[in-house]
Amino acid sequence: MSDPSSPALDRIDLRLMRLLQADGRLSNADLARKVNLSPATCHRRVQRLFDEGYLAGVHARVAPERVNRGALVIVGVVLDRSTPESFAAFEGAVRGLGFILDCHLVAGDFDYFLKIRVRDMADFNRLHGTELIALPGVRQTRTFFVMKEVVDNAPLQF
Repeated sequence: MSDPSSPALDRIDLRLMRLLQADGRLSNADLARKVNLSPATCHRRVQRLFDEGYLAGVHARVAPERVNRGALVIVGVVLDRSTPESFAAFEGAVRGLGFILDCHLVAGDFDYFLKIRVRDMADFNRLHGTELIALPGVRQTRTFFVMKEVVDNAPLQF
């Protein structure tokens, strides 16, 4: 993570992060040209951003419908107990399920929200009946089938 003794982010660091966030396929040479740095200096700066935890990774966005995962489902989960042990058991089990894209501990009526991609409603019904309700401590689930993705994985504003 970031080291308090390291230099603060400057406008070039912020621009590098914005450019990589918009297009992670930029070559170091193209990135250097866009921020008016030498390729070697650009590479060192980007490496420092990774080393200090400002950049966590560069990823390809796969088109879900092209890999037969066109249905997006959000599931609210309520556990039967609110204890550190029940949260840890649930979280450990969820980490092992490849069909869960995101899992967030939340405040409010639910304990967790899960983001899941499946082929279709029948595929989700199978997962729900065999996997989700069998997770440790699950008392209740509420399912939301996404009708339209208005904003998904928008870039961070900084």
